[in-house]
Amino acid sequence: MTAILSDLDGVLVDSRASIMRAWRAWGARHGIEEQAVAAVEHGRPSGEIIAALVPGLDAAAEEVAINAIQAQDTGDIAALPGAAELLGGGHEPLAIVTSCTVALAKARLRAAGLPVPRVLVTPERLTRGKPDPEGYLLAATTLGAAPGDCVVLEDSHAGVASGRAAGMRVVGITTSHDARDLPADEHAPSVRAWLNGASPRAPRR
Repeated sequence: MTAILSDLDGVLVDSRASIMRAWRAWGARHGIEEQAVAAVEHGRPSGEIIAALVPGLDAAAEEVAINAIQAQDTGDIAALPGAAELLGGGHEPLAIVTSCTVALAKARLRAAGLPVPRVLVTPERLTRGKPDPEGYLLAATTLGAAPGDCVVLEDSHAGVASGRAAGMRVVGITTSHDARDLPADEHAPSVRAWLNGASPRAPRR
């Protein structure tokens, strides 16, 4: 049986407005131009983004602060097409692998009316974030699945690179990037479209 390993933001929930509000406010506080903040490629831990934008800051402390802001700002977060079917439709084994902390991931899932899966892999359990494959490999191990029997659902460059480095089949969900810009094994406009047009239980060949 194929294990389905899914990213959270941009795949299962639409959280972009909340993310950008938090990052714009953070950038304004530190004198970073809004254009530079808007150009940030997300899909990796906030601390890594902060360290790249402002190397002199205490990235760990800033990460805690910005994640707390996002966890409280969930009013317009919504489930994306197919998320409810995937998380509540008996598709097991299943895991979410996200760059969100546990608190932030659970806040977004609950705000979107989605259940929290049994296996949730977050930065607290890792030493390296996406694009490193550690998160997806840990999810596979936790589910008792071989990497070749896993399908990864991702919308970001870092996430796609992470899944491919883990030796898994990657489906690029084109909510954040055009298919031609997302080097996945296959593409779908949403999780629902993929569930309706693919066989998630078919092992990788």
